Amino acid sequence: MTEAYIALGSNLGNARGHVLGAFDALARLPGTQLLAHSPLYLTPPWGMLEQPPFVNAVARVGTTLSPHALLDALLAIERAAGRVRDGERWGPRTLDLDILHMDGVALDDERLSLPHPRIRDRAFVLLPLNDLAPDLALPGQGRVADLLAMLDTAGLERLP
Repeated sequence: MTEAYIALGSNLGNARGHVLGAFDALARLPGTQLLAHSPLYLTPPWGMLEQPPFVNAVARVGTTLSPHALLDALLAIERAAGRVRDGERWGPRTLDLDILHMDGVALDDERLSLPHPRIRDRAFVLLPLNDLAPDLALPGQGRVADLLAMLDTAGLERLP
């Protein structure tokens, strides 16, 4: 099994419910075990600011799926939650699932880049990832805890 870290986010409808449901859906993927997940965080929007706040988290899974098969499975979970990919970047969504990192995998093609190239810029990803793996070294980016220390986390609130 390969360990992978997946970012989860939602800001439409029952955002908390969408993220919690996605944890369950990850645990049901073939050849995949949900090993841990971070707490949920309420975070301000990023990119496009005129939208509701997000509920964000990170999951750690062990999987036998290839990176592209895992991506396809995540896209299916998004569709099942009502996500419509219309080409708009950083806009509101019922559910967004992104592979952040897979142990031992470096990949950059038209469908997928691993590790995710913008982790270091996103406090809403690094804060929950730090809960799971502060010492994780992301190739080409650095150690999670060090990357988080360089970002402003004001406005990110851990949910009960």
